[in-house]
Amino acid sequence: MNHAHGGVGRAEFARRRRELMRVIGRDAMAILPAAPVRHRNGDVEYAYRQDSHFHYVTGFPEPEAVAVLVPGRPQAEYLLFVRERDAQRESWDGSRAGTEGAVQRFGADDAFPIADIDEILPGLMEDRSRIFYSMGIHLEFDPRVVGWVNGLRAQARQGAGGPQEFVALSHVLDDMRLYKSRAEQANLRRAADVAVGAHRRAMRFVRPGRMEYEVMAELLHEFRSHNADLSYHPIVGGGANACVMHYRDNDQPLCDGDLLLLDAGCEVDYYASDVTRTFPVGGRFTPAQRAVYEVVLEAQACAIRQVRAGNNWNDPHEAAVRAVTAGLIRIGLLRGRLPRLLKAQAYRDFFDHRTGHWLGIDVHDVGDYKVGGEWRVLEAGMALTVEPGIYIRPAPKVPREFWNIGVRIEDDVLVTAGAPEVLTAALEKDPDEIETLVQAA
Repeated sequence: MNHAHGGVGRAEFARRRRELMRVIGRDAMAILPAAPVRHRNGDVEYAYRQDSHFHYVTGFPEPEAVAVLVPGRPQAEYLLFVRERDAQRESWDGSRAGTEGAVQRFGADDAFPIADIDEILPGLMEDRSRIFYSMGIHLEFDPRVVGWVNGLRAQARQGAGGPQEFVALSHVLDDMRLYKSRAEQANLRRAADVAVGAHRRAMRFVRPGRMEYEVMAELLHEFRSHNADLSYHPIVGGGANACVMHYRDNDQPLCDGDLLLLDAGCEVDYYASDVTRTFPVGGRFTPAQRAVYEVVLEAQACAIRQVRAGNNWNDPHEAAVRAVTAGLIRIGLLRGRLPRLLKAQAYRDFFDHRTGHWLGIDVHDVGDYKVGGEWRVLEAGMALTVEPGIYIRPAPKVPREFWNIGVRIEDDVLVTAGAPEVLTAALEKDPDEIETLVQAA
């Protein structure tokens, strides 16, 4: 029985831990706390979501846990501190793995009650010169780690050893997480598939007079019916709301003649999708809307073509910027020659965000975009979004038929050894296909 999440099995979590221990070295130890339970208000908790780094290394789904890696330690290299079994608490809050489950089901070499961590952890630190730990993420846990180290340093004056330095664990893990294994890729595909179904459902549902929040309800229904969660708060922006980058209210009526920009993704077994489509509420693009839409679609195609191993991170963005600028000239929203307008970044009045971001356990996944001052080279196994857009707010120089048009088209893309794999390719984006789908309501 595979107790780990989704397509990522126990062997893979073990492989990650071995790789992490190899990188940090035998004189170091790594400490990873689980995410704390967060309260929304009063006695109401937010749905629990495990810390991404902790999940990546352990697969352990409970709060009040700490993972410790001690490379080369003969009796146990991988320790988990977890909540003890407690029949009364479990009858209220659900079953716990306990120390036995941590070993048997989650592969720990040894496990201890979380209540004992203050007694046990300092002793493990004594002969280690470096502690890999990410300060500043779990603010309630930072003082405990600092306290253990300071306690050892105080004893060091009596001759005991103790760690000499802290190193940011996230540097190591961010790099590991950038390369998606086959199992991780399978989870990303599943998250993409569920999002495709949700967007299609929303397009069929939309018609003039519906509310933005009703569209959001359709998305949520589709996500939850596949046991998927939101990977971020959806943007359901009709008309002028499509020009607000992080529009969250989702409470306005949808009007005939407006576009609806729908940016929504889900999380399946800890892996995210992130998808945007823009479509006409009444089922027909106006000529101005279609003109803008086709520029964005062309820009996205140009950008996706650049998602190839050996190209750098910025190549897709540069391709999108070039296509957007040329398109804005073509439809009369920019005047002048392409090279000069590119140099002046004239497109930024209409397109002022990056063309994508890494994608994985986090929607905006970890990993540096530059290495040593140079854009990172794309390699097989990396996953990213490609999402150019054009947003036209009312302005004196802009013809009125273009006012309040906001268009973004976003797909999830995997870098392979060959052509890019568009994980969300099944979702319609050709303008004629979109009109057909929306009219099918």
